[in-house]
Amino acid sequence: MARVTPPPDTTTVWNHDGETMSVWPGRNYPLGATWSSESTNFAVYAPAATAMWVCLFDDDGTEVRHRLTEHSLGVWHGALPGVAPGTRYGYRADGPWDPEAGLRFNPAKLLLDPYGKAVSGDLVVDDAIYGYTKDDPGTISDLDSAPYVPRSVVVYDDFQWGPDTPPRRRWRDTVIYEMHVKGMTMLHDRVPEELRGTYAGLATPAVTDYLRDLGVTAVELLPVHQFFSEPALAEKGLVNYWGYNSLCFFAPHNAYAASGDRGQQVTEFKQMVKDFHAAGLEVILDVVYNHTAEAGPRGPTLSFRGLDDRGYYQRVAAPESADGPAPVDYWDVTGCGNTVDSTHTQSLRMILDSLRYWVSEMHVDGFRFDLMSAITRTNQVVDMGSHLLTAIGQDPVLRHVKLIAEPWDASMDGYRVGQFPPPWIEWNDQFRDTVRDFWRGQSGGVRTVATRLAGSSDLYADDGRSPYASVNFITAHDGFTVRDLVSYNEKHNDANGEDNRDGTDNNRSWNCGVEGETDDPQVLALRRRQAANLMATLCFSSGVPMLTAGDERGRTQGGNNNAYGQDNEISWIDWRPDDAWLDVYEITKTALRLRREHPVLRQRHWFEGRPTIKGGIKDLVWVHPSGREMTVDDWNDDAIRTIGMFLNGAPLRSPGPRGEQVRDRSFMIWLNSGAHDVELVLPANQWVHHGEVVLSTNTDIAPGTPVVAGGTLVLQARSVLVLRET
Repeated sequence: MARVTPPPDTTTVWNHDGETMSVWPGRNYPLGATWSSESTNFAVYAPAATAMWVCLFDDDGTEVRHRLTEHSLGVWHGALPGVAPGTRYGYRADGPWDPEAGLRFNPAKLLLDPYGKAVSGDLVVDDAIYGYTKDDPGTISDLDSAPYVPRSVVVYDDFQWGPDTPPRRRWRDTVIYEMHVKGMTMLHDRVPEELRGTYAGLATPAVTDYLRDLGVTAVELLPVHQFFSEPALAEKGLVNYWGYNSLCFFAPHNAYAASGDRGQQVTEFKQMVKDFHAAGLEVILDVVYNHTAEAGPRGPTLSFRGLDDRGYYQRVAAPESADGPAPVDYWDVTGCGNTVDSTHTQSLRMILDSLRYWVSEMHVDGFRFDLMSAITRTNQVVDMGSHLLTAIGQDPVLRHVKLIAEPWDASMDGYRVGQFPPPWIEWNDQFRDTVRDFWRGQSGGVRTVATRLAGSSDLYADDGRSPYASVNFITAHDGFTVRDLVSYNEKHNDANGEDNRDGTDNNRSWNCGVEGETDDPQVLALRRRQAANLMATLCFSSGVPMLTAGDERGRTQGGNNNAYGQDNEISWIDWRPDDAWLDVYEITKTALRLRREHPVLRQRHWFEGRPTIKGGIKDLVWVHPSGREMTVDDWNDDAIRTIGMFLNGAPLRSPGPRGEQVRDRSFMIWLNSGAHDVELVLPANQWVHHGEVVLSTNTDIAPGTPVVAGGTLVLQARSVLVLRET
């Protein structure tokens, strides 16, 4: 097979003063580019490579290659004097070309540093970015990819954190707000125009004050690791907006930096984190370690593939055929073409090093792991005792940060909701589906919704975890917004260019009688009440509530439930007040305030349905609209659409910080998802005699309305009513 001619050896080059400088041996640790006043050390893992070059680029794009002569413990390394911070670089690796064996070395391809701290430039789709010849995947390509691929950047950042004090809230006190760095501020009129869509813009008071006022305690940022758009998407004129196509797991995405991409993005990101912390907000990153932007075996060669293809990616033998031996191919349970092999020593090390870097150097407070099941596999079987979970659980830096699993991947056997070990908490899609079904009138009774309201003990109580192990959500970035959930029965994804075939059809939505936007005042009023019902249910349920940015003010995507390629007004939050559902905002804000002020609404222990003190009353009582406790027959009645949840606040099981008994006021939460008004009889007992309405989506009952035990109320169809003891 033909080989690509390697670049010339340049172990000695000239500096600007005409004197020679050598490539010093350097050291094999730390990986990446490490700057000092004397030299910059380069170290890259590529155990099967036969030669390695570090390639430096000046502002004109001129490339100078320096051969690394040292190779120890699988790492090529060398130190170059006179390389300044901000210098752009990449690697070229030579070695065997045998794709079926996982050997895809091609010195014609410029490779990003897997440990690079910053990236300059973007990916340009061209035949040269592929390691093979496009019309013959088995033949190596000799096209130089350097003009079309981004470069890594030498970073030295002496950012002064000063008295940065992360809020470090307990899980039961946490309220998560999932948002996109760019989409949050692109249309925000109170963010300076030059900062919109950036880390700096996200940290402005216009954003942080809004989040604090709403009642949010933590932001969960959609992927900020350097990512690139898939070539197929770029060829349609779209981009990967969500960012779930990462490649550089140490580098903040350069397009979100207002200050430049020659290392300034690192400083800007740190300042954003510091500003969030100063505002009392934690920062959680949505991280994508399960696959990379190199996609399947016919994807581009950008980094890992050209350094150690068989080490970084899981491989599997295809079924044997009559034509000969079974070929070896990538194993894909991510739906993205490849699956990172977290059982491989270097892949595992890279993930752990990346996580520690973002905690120790960038001061983030936690992580939400995309498709976590994909990287918890041992021998391709999901393993809750896997190397990765075990390593994170014992790591002194990582085991105390917030750890959230998306407990599934793209395979049937990857669905593992309720199975991750402590201290992990999980996205609970069963909460999402149950609450959506309840409010659209298709829940089949109230049995399951009661379980979800109380923390999903069926999923999390059997392994020692608490109710906060459930991250409750109604919507996320993927799918309908809350406004679209009550406005569309069907997806409307034509803008994605896939003839509306993409995106799920299982939306569990109800358009309230009209598909899409309408001027009908009755339909609009019902939609806003339904949206408020959904948000209130989320905020009052046991567990950790996660809001999706803009849902609290009626953000719409026009019925698009798969807007991953829509970097435009479809996805960005519209901050204009004339289209905002401010009544939904006020309900959400009130619900979060009540949750924050009353520990009875955010307990860490499971409800027991019995007295927690001698002579007291049950900590939780499920109430029938007639005022009595729910019976077995009631729980099995699929026609029931109304339920009351009595929460006893005197006292709580959880003691105060000094072991003191904590007493709170009791609450009664009524939910009616039925199409008809229901007369309620308020339960009477010797402990609670009077109360008041503190939250209502019932248009006939305003907050502040007094209530008396044993009295009656009419609960409007499709409404929520929250009563507090006085």
